[in-house]
Amino acid sequence: MIINNSSGGSFILVGFSDQPQLEKILFVVVLISYLLTLVGNTAIILVSCLDSVLQTPMYYFLTNLSLVDICFSTSIVPQLLWNLHGPAKTITATGCAVQLYVSLALGSTECVLLAVMAFDRYAAVCRPLHYATVMHPRLCQSLAGIAWLSGVGNTLIQGTITLRLPRCGNHRIYHFICEVPAMIKLACVDIHANEVQLFMASLVLLLLPLALILVSYGYIAQALMRLRSALTWGKALGTCGSHLLVVVLFYGTITAVYIQPNSSYAHNQGKFITLLYTVVIPTLNPLIYTLRNKDVKGALKRLVRKDNNTREKILGK
Repeated sequence: MIINNSSGGSFILVGFSDQPQLEKILFVVVLISYLLTLVGNTAIILVSCLDSVLQTPMYYFLTNLSLVDICFSTSIVPQLLWNLHGPAKTITATGCAVQLYVSLALGSTECVLLAVMAFDRYAAVCRPLHYATVMHPRLCQSLAGIAWLSGVGNTLIQGTITLRLPRCGNHRIYHFICEVPAMIKLACVDIHANEVQLFMASLVLLLLPLALILVSYGYIAQALMRLRSALTWGKALGTCGSHLLVVVLFYGTITAVYIQPNSSYAHNQGKFITLLYTVVIPTLNPLIYTLRNKDVKGALKRLVRKDNNTREKILGK
């Protein structure tokens, strides 16, 4: 890990410091969102691992998504809460580098993982008779591994290039997190090549998975148009609808930050959009999958019922 120490060993995350009243509101909102993220995603991981009904490829990938969301939020929110709560807005150079590497890796992993989940839905709807053969455990593990490795590879390249840029003493980051678009603005050299590199990486890890998702749902839509069973329609729309809603929320916000004119990034709009995909969406994901999914709701009920029965047996003794 290479860290440019020209800033004196720490950075200042300006964030929302120009709006102190807003900081108080954001502290409460972010804290509640983070707690819900931890509870909701942990619940999905537990029920997916403990309930035999959910031992399927779809919930295997959903477990990975929940794990990504927990780690993604944890890499950002504690530092954000610390900065929102008090006058100190600093983060050490090491902390900034770690946050940059970890958050970029997990964000990139989620981009690819959502595309993998779209392929899983394509196999389930378009090839139902061969679904178990197509989505066998080894393939599922390989696809999940590709998602995680692509995130690690992307962050090692982009993160290292960003941290190697000379900053000539610039240490004020006009954002609330150490993120590549904000960090490269600290450089005291021509960053055109870095912006081109960031744009190309965004094309590969944002637009390519998004294109694969759209192709998958194109085939799914064609398959559904040929179906006449209302039950099959309802089940397909239930699982695909949840995933599609998550895709729209995540890609709709993250592309607004990473694929947009450079001059507009420093505006407050960019901070609020980043707040959505780093804090709010990880909170919404488990709600979307539980409220719209009968299998998950049923598994949660069975898990609670089993826990109550176990408690009654212990008290009875």
